[in-house]
Amino acid sequence: MIQLKTIEELRLMRESAQLVSKTLGMVAREIKPGVTTNYIDKIADEFIRDHGGIPAFLGQYGFPKNLCISPNEEVVHGIPNDKPLEDGDVLSVDCGVYMNGFYGDHAYSFEVGEVLPEVKKLLKVTKESLYKGIEQCVRGKRVGDISFAIQSHCEAHGYGVVRELVGHGLGRKMHEDPQVPNYGKEGSGKVLKDGIALAIEPMINLGTEKVKFHSDGWTVTTLDNKPSAHFEHDVCIIGGKPVLLSTFKYIYEALGIQSDEEAAFTLDF
Repeated sequence: MIQLKTIEELRLMRESAQLVSKTLGMVAREIKPGVTTNYIDKIADEFIRDHGGIPAFLGQYGFPKNLCISPNEEVVHGIPNDKPLEDGDVLSVDCGVYMNGFYGDHAYSFEVGEVLPEVKKLLKVTKESLYKGIEQCVRGKRVGDISFAIQSHCEAHGYGVVRELVGHGLGRKMHEDPQVPNYGKEGSGKVLKDGIALAIEPMINLGTEKVKFHSDGWTVTTLDNKPSAHFEHDVCIIGGKPVLLSTFKYIYEALGIQSDEEAAFTLDF
């Protein structure tokens, strides 16, 4: 059952999502060759707690760390470790925060040093597909419209769209209805209404869409071991239109990136 939120609840959710955003912006400054993902995990834990939140992933379904950090062929749910990052790696960092009774949950894929041009393009197209999906978060449309927009954009570039992992509703629980696949048919699925809050998260592979689930119970890699990209935003519908609860602006400030990609989905409420 979909739990629609009031404006007051969405404001609280935005605070949780914005703390995730600030955490990702902080770790963006630390992601470089030679740094370990355990170090990134540690400083994220400290930052979240220092700002009044609780790391939402730690202990969630038994997950052992604060962040899901997934390099290269790892799609999602990578467990931080002591292996140093290398020049040319691509790194998905997925962060969750629990605060004010609500969850925030979003992700960004970072370039470590100089990545290959084909990987840079994968990241660009995957992030574009995220906003294609967000554009469909309009009152009266359906979840399948989001899914189709993401799938069609990525498959037009020859990329594999992961089937086994999906986006989701968000609120007082980390995972709420509805599921939001990154593939689907236009006009299918649940109807979108004001007050819905979703975590939309394209997981897109350079090669095959097929993935492998590892014996640690968490790590998911591409079956052909080619790189994967993952971007995620928290979005709601207010006044019939999509409104971002999360932001990449803190990441962009850290990395010196100029962008107006969020302008159409920003509302002061």
